Amino acid sequence: MTRLFLLLSGEHQTLPFFEVTSILEAEGFKHSVIERLRQVFRIEADKDAVKSIISRAAMTRVCCQELFTSQATMQKITDTLRRTSIDTFIKKDESFVVRVRRIGEASTITGMELERKLGKTILEKVEGAKVRLKTPEHTFFGVLTENKFVFGLKLGEILPKPFSERRPRKRPFFQPSAMPAKLARCMVNLTRTKAGDVIFDPFCGTGTFLIEAGLIGCKVFGSDAQRHMVEGSLRNLRFFGVEPEAMIVADAAHPPITRTNCIVTDPPYGRTASTLGESTEQIVRKVLPEFQNLLRKKGKICIAAPKTMNIGKMAKEVGLKHLESHYVYVHRTLTREVAVLEKN
Repeated sequence: MTRLFLLLSGEHQTLPFFEVTSILEAEGFKHSVIERLRQVFRIEADKDAVKSIISRAAMTRVCCQELFTSQATMQKITDTLRRTSIDTFIKKDESFVVRVRRIGEASTITGMELERKLGKTILEKVEGAKVRLKTPEHTFFGVLTENKFVFGLKLGEILPKPFSERRPRKRPFFQPSAMPAKLARCMVNLTRTKAGDVIFDPFCGTGTFLIEAGLIGCKVFGSDAQRHMVEGSLRNLRFFGVEPEAMIVADAAHPPITRTNCIVTDPPYGRTASTLGESTEQIVRKVLPEFQNLLRKKGKICIAAPKTMNIGKMAKEVGLKHLESHYVYVHRTLTREVAVLEKN
């Protein structure tokens, strides 16, 4: 077990933390939580877990091996670094750079000031080491947050560009109600799925969930009651190199498959989505028992619905276990509840 810390995106209070733990559970990595700070998650886990986080996560930015944590004062930080052995992380004559990120008003210390001070201290500790701002052999990374400073060796970074390139307006088939790629990937991860698992979306729409699940190696099935949505979804999947197991025109209340590991879906609601004459609540009440029948024991559902529907309570009424809910503000009249459910 290695002490790690992750810099998380600041777009949601709870989703980034739960996404990381869901990935670790899915990939079979034992872990323990050390501390949750603002946009920083400190954990103990196998160092190899970082590869899974980097390849899967949507709401993590940087993964590091932790060297130390201290109070966020210049004196405390530099004193702690001087006492920290770093010769196992950087050798004689190797190059490095120090990068520091401030979260909010965490400290009066500026990032550049701290980078220079830490860089100077490392030069004093490691004979022959040299600073190289571009393409260094090692990057030391620190975060000032909540009056603390967390410092370590950068192991990897998740770039946001691939997700922005998959945003709804970048796809061949576009609908204004489509889920953003980052939230869709996060929801896929919340099902604790892994490569090779079967994921089903019975309201496939423009294929957002199926794209994100396919890109992490899942087998994907999709269906929708409207033919043009199924055809458009298939165009989008193939545009991003995802070949589904099947795409079927079908009513979600009569699923076209008999078994799946996970379901991740976003039933139609809002002004721009068609519900074919039924309310979203009517639709969800009809399909939840069917979803339960499709799942293997301990199989997961991640579903988004308006907060006002109280999807967690509805799930309990049909015998599903409600694991967690996260609330995502969309606009003045809509806050999404992202709920994770499990078959007992």
